[in-house]
Amino acid sequence: MVWVQFVATAIGIVIAANFLAKFGDVIAIRTRLGGMFVGVLLMAGATSLPEVLTSISAVSQNTPGIAAGNLFGSNSFNMLLLAVLDLASRNQRLLRRAARRHALSGSLAILMIVLVLFFMQADIRLKVGWVGIDSLLIIAVYVIAVRLISKDQPGLEANIEDIPVGTPKLWVGLVGFLAAAAALIVITPIMVRSASEIADITGLGTTFVGTTLVAMVTSLPEVVTTIAAIRIGASDMAIGNLFGSNMFNMAALGLTDFFYTSGRFLPAIDPAFVLVGMLGLLMTVVGLVGNLARLEKRLWFIEIDSLVLFIIYITGMILLYQKGIG
Repeated sequence: MVWVQFVATAIGIVIAANFLAKFGDVIAIRTRLGGMFVGVLLMAGATSLPEVLTSISAVSQNTPGIAAGNLFGSNSFNMLLLAVLDLASRNQRLLRRAARRHALSGSLAILMIVLVLFFMQADIRLKVGWVGIDSLLIIAVYVIAVRLISKDQPGLEANIEDIPVGTPKLWVGLVGFLAAAAALIVITPIMVRSASEIADITGLGTTFVGTTLVAMVTSLPEVVTTIAAIRIGASDMAIGNLFGSNMFNMAALGLTDFFYTSGRFLPAIDPAFVLVGMLGLLMTVVGLVGNLARLEKRLWFIEIDSLVLFIIYITGMILLYQKGIG
């Protein structure tokens, strides 16, 4: 029964998140923002909302392992999507053309992951109320990163085409966006409870379940949105969505601290999650460096950097499985 509940809520999250992304695109068009800017910020925030709500729900149910594994695991899964995207568009060299435009967002994603891992180990005990100063600094860095990306996109409005015929009104986009978000708020806590029960039943622990099952479910909106963006030729939005989601996930760790009233959130995360965080960091670095280095050599049908990303992800999941069993 618990597996049925998990699958049903997972499907509900994907459907709601897809509507979230759809109405987010309407808001982007009506407000006349650029594709890359929308991908890194608005779409990344919209498709990452399931991760945020899942983590908030997890800490409210006293399962911080699922909260942390969900966000760290999503980083790795997003970079796996980058490899899949590279593989799917191998004839167009899509990422090779777009990578330099995303060097800033990719670098900032790396910075934020490193910052979170540093604070996890530093154990800075300063607080503002019940919220750790480390969490506040993470959120502040994200705000600064958003400003840097916005300033790196001069003349956005000058490059925007006319609004397509049939595009819903702005108020429709806003209402639809809020309705989809409300649906996620209702469904997500049920999915988290199911995941926690699965962790207990299987003996895998919240580290592995949070990093794999929950992270994959909450990352499915990124999968659908990325594929849809590529189909309509919005490659900047697709790639920006993945790097931007990694940035947003780390900011969400800081945001989760506001809902963790038992103390500071980052020190409450099991040290095993350093490995999960390092996995996402390593894959983000490989994804960015591999594209910027213009590696053109292939092994059969796959490029070397994409192959490395696949190998790192599979190896990381095996290591996490072993730790989950322990």
